[in-house]
Formats: sequence, structure tokens, C-alpha cells
Amino acid sequence: MIKTICLNFSTHQKIFAIALPMMLSNISVPLLGLVDTAVIGHLPESYYLAGVAVGSMVVTLLFWGLVFLRMSTTGLVAQAYGANDFQQILRLLLQSVLIALLLAAVLLLLQNPLSSLVFHFVDGSEQVLLYGKQYFAIRIWSAPAALINMVLLGWLLGMQNAKVPMFLLIITNLVNIFLSVLFVVVFQWQVAGVAWASLSADYIALICGLFAVSKMIKPFYQTGDFTRLLKQLIDLHSLNSFIALNRDIFIRTLCLQVTYAFMTMQGVKLGDDVVSANSVLMHFLLLISFSMDGLAYAVEALVGKNIGNRCLSKLKESINVTLFWAFIFSLIQLLLFYFYGQWIINQITSISSVQVEATRYLPWLILIPLTSMLGFVFDGVFIGMTRAKEMRNSMIFSLCLVYFPVWLFFSGEGNHALWIAMNAFMLSRGLTLAWIYKQLNKKELLIL
Repeated sequence: MIKTICLNFSTHQKIFAIALPMMLSNISVPLLGLVDTAVIGHLPESYYLAGVAVGSMVVTLLFWGLVFLRMSTTGLVAQAYGANDFQQILRLLLQSVLIALLLAAVLLLLQNPLSSLVFHFVDGSEQVLLYGKQYFAIRIWSAPAALINMVLLGWLLGMQNAKVPMFLLIITNLVNIFLSVLFVVVFQWQVAGVAWASLSADYIALICGLFAVSKMIKPFYQTGDFTRLLKQLIDLHSLNSFIALNRDIFIRTLCLQVTYAFMTMQGVKLGDDVVSANSVLMHFLLLISFSMDGLAYAVEALVGKNIGNRCLSKLKESINVTLFWAFIFSLIQLLLFYFYGQWIINQITSISSVQVEATRYLPWLILIPLTSMLGFVFDGVFIGMTRAKEMRNSMIFSLCLVYFPVWLFFSGEGNHALWIAMNAFMLSRGLTLAWIYKQLNKKELLIL
């Protein structure tokens, strides 16, 4: 493995051709969250910040529960790209967009019962629930744009194109930041201002994304057989396999979202200051996630491409190189949070009680770059291989047999128990996927 890492400079270049643009653009996402939290965090009462935390948690639970739209699209398109099957590439784009629109319509039609159901389990103060529901009622209308944007991102990554997503995400988040400051600080719309800014940014991203993708597919649809393509869209065998893949990724993602939602809900029971502090620290976790996802996106695209052209040696090289850089970046993040974590907390919120609470639990957050490293990389590996069933099983095991038991064992420690359980969960999902990968490699089942 060491020899592979040292000698294959072309693999390093391919990894960073996708990973670096996605890291730069993805980091803008938690930075946006930091600005939103900072804007609300400097309002006089902590329940504004807690309301945004709860409201955004509900929206995130719904939207990112459907992130399989991006994941399945990336893996399948990358394999089709590796096999030079451009008809399949077009079919996957249209099929995924149609499913995204259908799911968005369901969310909008069921928004009131969904809101009642989810907020029923949030045991917060009256003010926190009021502002949480206010945020949700506005932000849910971005569902069509948010879900189609996931599809477009997945399709572009599958096509080995990271530059267009980078520009789309950066421009969109800069607009979001500008509107958040304008609506909250200038117009004084408080929580509603943050929600309207995010909704507006989602639709701006959709317009830009559709324009970029239409330019890329123009050479395909000029020569494509559209009669065959339309038949493939409604082909039951193709559709069933596509739905089965998305189903397993959905279950995997739902398990992940349960951990975040559970942390927020338990934090609410511990008081407004605790849930606000956890909200501040979750932005650190998002910073880890979105930066490490850059490497995961790269290995997704390369693994999928190498499976499509059936090149096992290149597949293994891309995984080994990604693991090497994931370890390097996890160490950098650990040191960053160790030396500057307190300073970052103080910039996010000026509420002294929230600062104290966030600082108390910061040491657990510092460990997460290392405990989560394998999970990010092997998520990308299994998405590229379109082996969603293994991802699903790993998540169910880590949630049911690690996360909740660890939390119960340490539950007497209050909020510390939540962060201990989160570290254990992150470590478990990575180790289980690494073990499954090793078994597949032994049985020579990486490429079927």
C-alpha cells in the first residue's frame, strides 16, 4: 500500500482534480451555517438560536434523508461513464430528476402532518418550538430545488466534473450569506430571514445548475435515440433496480440522520443553552463532514469509473491514495480544533452561557476527525461500487448496537453521553465498512 501511495502520482492528481474543488466548495456550506448561527447568535435571547437549530434539524432530516438521490446518481453515472454508455448517462439524469420532483411533491403535500409529527417529539420551550416551526414553514418550499440540486450534483460528479459543482456551491452560498445578513441584520426578520435566505439560494442554485447541465448534455441529445431513451425511463426492470438501490441508501441515510436528530432532541431536554451549544458544535462537525466529503466524492467517481471500465488495479489504487489523504486531513482538522476551537466558538455566539457549554464539550468534537475518517472514505467506496445493501447493514449495526447502547451506558453524564456515543458511532461505521471491503477483496468480488 505504501509503495502504491508513493509511486502513483497520476492517481493523486485524479483524486485532487475532484476532491480539491469539492473541498473548497463544500467548506462554504458549513461557513454559511456559521454565518447564519452567528447572525442569530448575536440576538439577545438564546431561544432564537435554538429555534433555528430545531427548525433546520427538521428540514435537514427530511432533505438529507433523501440524499440517496445524489449518491445513487453518482455511482451509477460514474459506472456508465467508465463504460462509455452515454444513453445510460442521459437516462439516469432524467430518471433521477423525475423521482426528485415526485418526492418533493410528496413533502409539500404532507408538510403540515410532517411538521406536527416531528415537532411532537421535540420537548423544547414554547419560544423554541415557535421559531422552529416558523423556520420549517418557510424552508420546506425549497424542496423541489433542493432535491433536484442533489441529482445535478451527483450527475456532475459521476461525469468526473467537480469544477461546475464548485462554482455552483460557492456562488449559491455567497448569495445565501449576503441574504442572511440583509434579512436578519438590516430588515430584522430574525429567524424568518435565515429561512428565506436559504430558500432563495436553493432556487438560484437550481437555475445555475440546469443551465450548466444543459450545456454538457447537448452533444448527447443531438445524436441520441430518444425513442429508446423514453422506453428505458419506464422500463420496470431498470426502474426496480434503481429504486432498490435508492431504498437501501435511504435506510442508511435515515440511520445517520437519526443520530443527529436524537442529539438535538436530547439536547432540548437538557435546556436551551445545551441545545444551542450543541448547535454551535455541530457546525464543527459539518465542517469535518463537508471537507472530508470532498475526498469521498472523488473516490466515488473514480471507483465507479474503474468498475465501469473493469480496471481492478486502478480501483484499489484510488482507495489507498484516498485513505492516505483522509488521514492527513483528519490530523489537520484535529489540530485546528484543538488550538482554535475556543476562538471559533466565541466568534459564532456572544451569549456567555452558550460559550461555556460549547467549550465544555469541545474535547469530544476534537476527536471526531479521526473517529470518522474511515466512514467517509468507505462510504464513497461503496457508493462507487453501488453496494448500498452493505452500507445499509453497516449503519443499522452502528446505530442499534453501538450508538444507542453507548449513550445508555453513559446517560448519567448528560450531554457528554451524546458526544461519546457520536464518536463511537462514527468509528463503528468506518470499521464495519472496512471489514466488509476486506472480505469482498479476499473473495474477488469487488468487480462483478
